[in-house]
Amino acid sequence: MHKLKYILLFFCFAFFSVKAGVKHPLHVSTAEINFNAKDKILEISCKIFSDDFEAILAKLYKQKTDLSNPNMKSAMDELVKKYLLTHLQLKTNGKAVAMNYIGFEIDHEATNIYLEVEKVVALKSIEVNDSILYDMFDDQMSIIHVVKDGKRKSTKILYPEKKFTANF
Repeated sequence: MHKLKYILLFFCFAFFSVKAGVKHPLHVSTAEINFNAKDKILEISCKIFSDDFEAILAKLYKQKTDLSNPNMKSAMDELVKKYLLTHLQLKTNGKAVAMNYIGFEIDHEATNIYLEVEKVVALKSIEVNDSILYDMFDDQMSIIHVVKDGKRKSTKILYPEKKFTANF
């Protein structure tokens, strides 16, 4: 938990550096997975610095990217969906699950992406395979939070590691 405080402190520093026009020194993304037992859904939200995310989308898919341009929303939705479904996979109770892409929005200097997994009857374990921005930075850090019944399990994954498993 002590290390997580420092990670969040660095994340805040990086955020305010970007606001001040300085290139952020930290390559980090976050993923939060909430189990909604009532609706039997995993609600997934990812946060990625927009400049890094646009750069990797342009590099991989060889086209102009602008996540904040409303005229390009449809094309950007396709790229974001394709990228996230390739670089973030989940297994619940030992079985791979299909994620549904909901959409994305820009929040200051970050992009928030939303996905969900339907028909999750029970959640005993979850394995997260996260390689977001690994094909761009060899110092990438992923912070993962899994929440079930108000209990949070969190970790950081440093490149080249990709997996986190939480048991409930």
